[in-house]
Amino acid sequence: MNKSHYHLPSGKGLEKMPGIFTVLLLMPDTGIKSIILSQACLYGYTTAFNITNGNASYSHGPVERTLLGAGVFVSSTFFGLIPHLFQMKYPLNNFWLKRTLPIVFLAQVSGMNVFASRSFEHHRGIEVMDKEGHVVGYSRKAGRKAIKETAKSRAVLFGTSALAPELFIHIFKRTRFYPQTLLSLKILRMSSTFFMMGLMVPVSFSMFPQVGQIQCSQLEEKIQSSTEEKELFYYRGV
Repeated sequence: MNKSHYHLPSGKGLEKMPGIFTVLLLMPDTGIKSIILSQACLYGYTTAFNITNGNASYSHGPVERTLLGAGVFVSSTFFGLIPHLFQMKYPLNNFWLKRTLPIVFLAQVSGMNVFASRSFEHHRGIEVMDKEGHVVGYSRKAGRKAIKETAKSRAVLFGTSALAPELFIHIFKRTRFYPQTLLSLKILRMSSTFFMMGLMVPVSFSMFPQVGQIQCSQLEEKIQSSTEEKELFYYRGV
């Protein structure tokens, strides 16, 4: 398969701005305004990233893209707020439940954001190609597979990048090197989160190949009847 058929973005930069927002999301709640702002910034960025770096089989119109992005942004922000609002109303005494609940929601909503941002790929289908790079047709099933793979990698990226620093800080608290000031703790949390996200970006991107393979027998009958190839290829996106 000739990968030059598509421009394959490296995804560089994904760890920078979301890293800041992830740190803010996991800080102790300081008020509803700061929580909403951090959630809105994170999912505004990831929604735009997901729409821009999806499959390039077709282009969105400006109105279509704006409406899709707005709907995904609002819904993702709403679902992301749920664990924080819940803890503000019903404070949790269990340390691990209190710290991991927002992380679980962060991973789940990050995956859901991919599904919603790239929903057109499932409804309209994406290009599937033979080994020479010739387009055989448009497949909804390949589109669904591409979205699932990307959503899983995104959930792993944000979930691991948020959970690992929590474990590190919990262990670090038991040492004599643990910082005693709030500012030092914030710097430590931010540094560890950036470090983990920097490590996890290439890991999450390499979980599934950007140019994926799918058996022709798994695709629509129209595509099966139009080629003798047993295996076809599709671009997963980032």
